[in-house]
Amino acid sequence: MSDTSHESAAPPAEAPPGEAAPAEAPSGTPPGRVRRFASARSRSLLGALFLMATSAIGPGFITQTATFTQQLGAAFAFGILVSILLDLAVQMNVWRMITLTGKRASVLANEALPGSGYVLAVLIVLGGLVFNIGNTAGAGLGLNALFGVDPRLGGAISAVIAIAIFLAKRAGAVVDRVVIVAGVVMILLTVIVAILSGPPVGEALKQTVLPDTIDFATITTIVGGTVGGYITYAGAHKLLDSGTAGPEHVREVNRAAVSGILVTGLMRYVLFLAILGVVASGVVLDVAGNPGADAFSAAAGEAGLRIFGAVFWIAAITSVIGAAYTSVSFLPVFSARITGRAADLWTVGFIVVSLAVYLAIGTAPATLLVFVGGVNGLILPIGLTLFMYIGWFRSSLLGGVRYPRWLLVVGTLAAVVTWYMAVNAVGPIFDLLAA
Repeated sequence: MSDTSHESAAPPAEAPPGEAAPAEAPSGTPPGRVRRFASARSRSLLGALFLMATSAIGPGFITQTATFTQQLGAAFAFGILVSILLDLAVQMNVWRMITLTGKRASVLANEALPGSGYVLAVLIVLGGLVFNIGNTAGAGLGLNALFGVDPRLGGAISAVIAIAIFLAKRAGAVVDRVVIVAGVVMILLTVIVAILSGPPVGEALKQTVLPDTIDFATITTIVGGTVGGYITYAGAHKLLDSGTAGPEHVREVNRAAVSGILVTGLMRYVLFLAILGVVASGVVLDVAGNPGADAFSAAAGEAGLRIFGAVFWIAAITSVIGAAYTSVSFLPVFSARITGRAADLWTVGFIVVSLAVYLAIGTAPATLLVFVGGVNGLILPIGLTLFMYIGWFRSSLLGGVRYPRWLLVVGTLAAVVTWYMAVNAVGPIFDLLAA
């Protein structure tokens, strides 16, 4: 059961590592099974969108948004706009290339530039580990807001639950449903809190395009927390598992990428407005503790705090499973034996190691959640540059179709911007751990 959070409920056959699952049920399949297959594939496609959403608007992003809105006020809106534009450039290229070839990122990278797939895999696994440490911290913060338990104990409980969910029968179908429900709940909750907080919308819109302050470390961190590291590839690999691979699915992939990013972009902005309304009213958030919880409780009282805790925990536990699965999905490039049950055990081990490091390092959870976004923001330009190389110079690998030049230009500009931000943000990001 190696497909965990990316598993279709009833595919006709398990796809070999690096290859897509069948796009259609085999001929001769009974009508009832065809309907079940179509339903499972539709749910898996929707799961890909919400997997990206719950990863891009997970505990890290919520904490980062609260922290940076406290620091920058309405000027943080510009950072959110940049993150949405970069997300579009990154995801439309990466999703398209992976699904055109039907090969996972590390396999495609090795074919384009021998050895690069190994480098990419190491970076994603290390970045995913750092991210999962933060996700575990986020789960602890969620249970702290929900029940008042110590964040470290909450992190341990959450890791055990994540492992139990992962090892459950038909875990992929369970996780697909969980991420969809979590995404819907987050949307509803955030809209309610945004209305209650009464943010200065006019000032926010102005600062979105004409900011008083531009902070590269902030933008790099928020981009890293929403599309950096494993998140870049999670949705694309999910699409492969649903059978959405090949040139015939280009329109479907584009629609999924754009729709997902626009939905998550709107969510990011609404979340920002909800917190901005609280900050603008004079409330000072505890950025060293749980600033997101402070904002929600200030806007909606005790009920807001408890609901925040539930949604924060759901987003975190989903991200723990997604980060662990996606990171381990890069390991078969080193050994074909890391599939099936072996991949399951590697994923469980990944979660255990994430918990152990979180319990050992002693860094404040909120600070850790901001830091991990920054680290993955530093990894992002490396993988994006590799995919731009494939698009410009190894287009023969992309299913024999003409790749849009405008998309390559946009992706290349995004790569340049992310490199520039990463170079300027290295020092401030690592200073977070010393704060």
